[in-house]
Amino acid sequence: MISPPTTTPAGTWRPLRIWIAIVLVPLMGLMRFIPGLVPNGPSMIWMASAFGPFLIGLVVMLWWMLASRARWFERLLGLVGLGVAVGIEQAICHPSMRGPLPIVLTIPTAIAAFAIGAMLFGRMLSVRRTWLALGLAVLATAYSALVRTDGVWGDFSFGFDWRWKPTAEQLASEEIARTGPGAVDEPVDTEALLSALEAAPWPHFRGPRGNGVQTGLRFSDDWTAHPPREIWRKRIGPAWSSFSIGADRLFTQEQRLDDEVVSCCDAKTGRQIWSFATPSRFFESLGGLGPRGTPTLADGSVYALGAEGILVRVSAVDGRLVWKADLKAAAGRTGPPMWGFSCSPCIDGGVVVVHAGGTGDKGIVAFNAADGAVAWTAPAGEMSYASVQKITLLDRDYLCLLSNSGAHFLEPATGKPVYDYPFAHSGYRACQAQVIDGDKLLIPSGMGTGTRLVQFFTADDGLAARELWTTLAMKPDYNDVLVHDGHVYGFDSSIFTCIGLADGKRKWKGGRYGKGQALLLATSGLIVVVSEKGELVLVRATPEKHEELGTIQALGGKTWNHPVVVANRLYLRNAEEAVCYELATAD
Repeated sequence: MISPPTTTPAGTWRPLRIWIAIVLVPLMGLMRFIPGLVPNGPSMIWMASAFGPFLIGLVVMLWWMLASRARWFERLLGLVGLGVAVGIEQAICHPSMRGPLPIVLTIPTAIAAFAIGAMLFGRMLSVRRTWLALGLAVLATAYSALVRTDGVWGDFSFGFDWRWKPTAEQLASEEIARTGPGAVDEPVDTEALLSALEAAPWPHFRGPRGNGVQTGLRFSDDWTAHPPREIWRKRIGPAWSSFSIGADRLFTQEQRLDDEVVSCCDAKTGRQIWSFATPSRFFESLGGLGPRGTPTLADGSVYALGAEGILVRVSAVDGRLVWKADLKAAAGRTGPPMWGFSCSPCIDGGVVVVHAGGTGDKGIVAFNAADGAVAWTAPAGEMSYASVQKITLLDRDYLCLLSNSGAHFLEPATGKPVYDYPFAHSGYRACQAQVIDGDKLLIPSGMGTGTRLVQFFTADDGLAARELWTTLAMKPDYNDVLVHDGHVYGFDSSIFTCIGLADGKRKWKGGRYGKGQALLLATSGLIVVVSEKGELVLVRATPEKHEELGTIQALGGKTWNHPVVVANRLYLRNAEEAVCYELATAD
């Protein structure tokens, strides 16, 4: 008698087809490095790093559902299990891990972990293999539930901390509570203070000429014998702002819990003198938390634009509010740009001018400095994280802004457009133009576009221009450039570089400082570089070769903020702390 056939696991379960996953999962990881692998790629190549793993992850799930050889109830179990794991993670995760983070990070990581599990256990002939793969995916999502992020680094890798670790805001607030709010006990001589503020040595973003240059003192180039001497160090709330300095006071912006704060501290001690808080909190999962712009000093006041578009004028003496305006309302916007309003206010002729990115004629908005009412508006490209700046070109004054469409020139008194120089950049522009020899404009841009020198001429209708050169040897992205003795120094992506001003050709490419910032000590022929990791590096400003003269670790954590030097004091900050160093002068 022949027994009837029995169904065995070997007869109903088949090993998974894993070669497709073996190809796709490494490709998901490779996408994170695409911006670095394609140095002259288009500016939007960052999207490959941000969203490429997710898109490939969708293909991985198509493999699982259609070509893995898993049984159908396994396929559904895997799909539903991944959805449940990500859903639970999003319900309990830190708020910074929400928004676009599930698409950019959590979902791709969970899919990759699940696929790795399917590859490891694919020869098991039971549903256990799917449960084990889901277990790895749950571990991946559990990690996302335990951390918080402060955004990406310049190479688009994420920075994480455990979610229970005190934040920079909390630590700054605790330090202020511990040390007290006031810097001085004696009464303030308001008249003398206002007079000193009028002669502020560093009144706005990138200094008095807006070019990141310090002149006057000659500094020692021997940091072995005369290293920078730390004067004070303090906790500070997150922001990518720099400092404005006047009357021995430092002015900057910070995020403190639910408030954007304009703060003033004593330049000699770092101790807070006053602060003004506006209820506002901007967080973007790539760019991080807090204000982006730098306050501007003028007329005894501080003008500051928050990341969500709240523009304030406060007294530089005591922080008292003079007026407040909403840039979004003035520009007809429903929300801020992707990475927040980043413009540092430009004060000229009784108006405060900022980029708004509104449609029609509301790309640039000017507010009356006296009362905050809208004075005029003008068209401009919608994508810009640069600041409006005052320039003199062919002996005539203009307001200038770089946007995604090019360079815009306006009459200072009326905001009337004079000339738009077309130089498109697909994405954002976050650098400042520089006037060269009174008739040329150096226009820095980022990936895929590079830097261009343009010569201007007087025309019947105002201005005309011709391109002198464009180079991909310097792509500074959001890291401003320096001009010294016929050469341009700055970042080509994450590597410090020197090019010739006459022809744009590379002289050298040297230090790997990430997406840092730099300042020129022009009289000394030296450059102070602040690396993305907070290293302070002294570099000689010479076209001969890249020459490092000294390095110290000045700050901990990601540093995108511009350094400032006034007299013999160097002021640095990032999203966690601020520090003051004394620089040794040359004999």
